[in-house]
Amino acid sequence: MRGFSKAIITGNLTRDPELRTTPNGASVCSFSVAVNRVYRDSNGAQKEDVSFIDCSAWGKLGEMIGQYAKKGSGVLVSGRLSQRTWEDKNTGQKRSRVEIVVEDFNFTSAASDRGDRSGASESQEAPEAEADFSADDMPEDEPIDLSEIPF
Repeated sequence: MRGFSKAIITGNLTRDPELRTTPNGASVCSFSVAVNRVYRDSNGAQKEDVSFIDCSAWGKLGEMIGQYAKKGSGVLVSGRLSQRTWEDKNTGQKRSRVEIVVEDFNFTSAASDRGDRSGASESQEAPEAEADFSADDMPEDEPIDLSEIPF
């Protein structure tokens, strides 16, 4: 019997994604998502619990996340669970980590809500300036230029 692993989470990035390249030239983007859960305890008091989930995205998807996602961005991530194990060089103890290897990624908040953009270049800010543009504002007889879409 073959196993099945699928995780779907929604939350906010805890830091800016870290994009790097492996020695064989593959792009990989690492980031962490804070997932909040609100519940009531046995006394009826409202409590909040936060889980921090590590994620990695490879190839073009990782490059896109590294370019457009920022700390605080609301995201929906789906992918497979992966467990890595290693031996700690200092203590000699076996360590392990479970992370989501991202297969699909979507922003869940409006572009203007995506964290601090103070260091963003003009090209990254341009799509946000047009966030209030709707399809109703577009002339019906004009074709859509697909080369203007950033992804």
